[in-house]
Amino acid sequence: MVRYTFSCENPSQQYVQIQAIIPVEKEETVINLPCWRPGRYELANFAKNIKNFKVYNEEKKTVEFHKTSKDTWLVDSRNTDKIIVEYSYYANELNAGSTFFDHSQLYVNPVNCAVFTEETKHFKIEVLLNIPSSWQIASSMRKEGNVLTVENFEEFVDSPFVCSSNLQYNQYEERGILFHVWFNGIVKPDWSRLIKDFKAFTQKQLEKFKNFPSDEFHFIIQILPYKTYHGVEHQKSTVITLGPSYDVFKGLYKELLGVSSHELYHAWNVKSIRPAEMLPYDFTKENYSSLGYVYEGVTTYMGDLFLYKSGVFNLDQYLLEFKTQLQKHFDNPGRFNYSVAESSFDTWLDGYVQGAPGRKVSIYTEGCLLAFVSDVMILKATKNQFSLDTVMKRLYFDFYKKDKGITEEDYKSVLENVSGISFDEIFKDFINGNRPFESIITEALEYIGLELHHSPVAHYSQGRLGFKAFPSLGSSYIVKQIYPGGPADLGGVMLEDEVISINGISLNRDLDQWLEYFDDDLKKLLVLRKGQVVELLLPEVDRNFYMQYTVRPLDKMNTPQLKAFEAWSK
Repeated sequence: MVRYTFSCENPSQQYVQIQAIIPVEKEETVINLPCWRPGRYELANFAKNIKNFKVYNEEKKTVEFHKTSKDTWLVDSRNTDKIIVEYSYYANELNAGSTFFDHSQLYVNPVNCAVFTEETKHFKIEVLLNIPSSWQIASSMRKEGNVLTVENFEEFVDSPFVCSSNLQYNQYEERGILFHVWFNGIVKPDWSRLIKDFKAFTQKQLEKFKNFPSDEFHFIIQILPYKTYHGVEHQKSTVITLGPSYDVFKGLYKELLGVSSHELYHAWNVKSIRPAEMLPYDFTKENYSSLGYVYEGVTTYMGDLFLYKSGVFNLDQYLLEFKTQLQKHFDNPGRFNYSVAESSFDTWLDGYVQGAPGRKVSIYTEGCLLAFVSDVMILKATKNQFSLDTVMKRLYFDFYKKDKGITEEDYKSVLENVSGISFDEIFKDFINGNRPFESIITEALEYIGLELHHSPVAHYSQGRLGFKAFPSLGSSYIVKQIYPGGPADLGGVMLEDEVISINGISLNRDLDQWLEYFDDDLKKLLVLRKGQVVELLLPEVDRNFYMQYTVRPLDKMNTPQLKAFEAWSK
């Protein structure tokens, strides 16, 4: 057994004291710290938060070690049956995948801060928590007092826990599975409303899969006093951060439902149905996969769709979420340059930031839209008998239940077996290629009685001149996005330009009003660019650039469309 102890000694400094007692057999032992975490497919370099790293033998005498890489240590483990590793971990970041410690809570994602050895990855693990007596513990790990236990290291690093005196708790049951709901922070839960809605989308997801990969599940929800939105999936739990507190059960409630449904679906998709490259996880290096359009894209699509299928969302609410994905897709020129499969592989290169302008796409957005198209293609080919739900259920039983990871060819094969049609074009042109989506989206929408509408964005700067700019601290605007080939692009506008004036007029936070006022005139922009003032002339082009997209039902659906819509939404 491997034993970890987490101690809370000085919350003002935000260092968590960690001890790991690890059995050893070799004369030299390599100690590792994970360099990434599942759910965030980029290197994180957690070792940057470690200080006072020390190693002892079982007699508590220091043993020699030296660092061999940024997150590995080679330890002299001769003449001892176990080593004791002690260090402090700086826990000052609070999000759904971090570790955080202050006066109010100890929140730990073990994948951030728990060292391990390859020889003991399959040993049982015991966790002792030295925490204030008034603090409760929220976690999917088995609990007895302040002691938590799990079967192995992979389960341990997939089991975050929160210790706090501010925890509020409720639960519900579906199909014999117990679902725990924990809130931490300043929040006044509307339990009756929340449990009703959570039960509805949970029941619908369970109905489609017919099985759940664990016997319980924990929603651990960190409510913060400032604006935030984040969720991270685990096999038996999810951690969600949301704020500000006052809006959680008001304007942010649909976001709470959306992220919760999304993260629950992950219990099947990616925690169970996992890319072959990630089975098992290798926490010492990148786990490259091109299947982000499955593990994040399908989940994004299904997470929202199940809110509609379960009656938690009405059609208008669902289509608003779908429209958001369409808008992100059409606004991103990266769709002409990099496929969603390539973008998935490269999350390890530039993470989840925008990166170089127009270079890549989002695995969430592009994957969501391709999942929708695939769903409707299956419905159409099978006369509304089968859907993407059927595909995901087969992947679950034929791969996860047989302890196998999936490849692109596996996913394509199941799509084709369920539908009876070829998906060659989808994979060649849209998943691994850069062919525009408009035609396949329009066709899919039409089959279920919906239609895509677009119109120029109301902001003159975006619709007529092709640039997006946002107010700075003063009266100027900062350019954040430029439409390729639009007037702003042709006129020499650059990202991060600070627009100071138009035709000699100070903007005073009225960018679009002044642009529209000078509609028929030549537009002379004065911009501040890296300390220099630059004058630019924007050409006027008789077309629109950034558009706004909406999806709505046809005024009158025919009988086949009504039947297809019913099959898609049930």
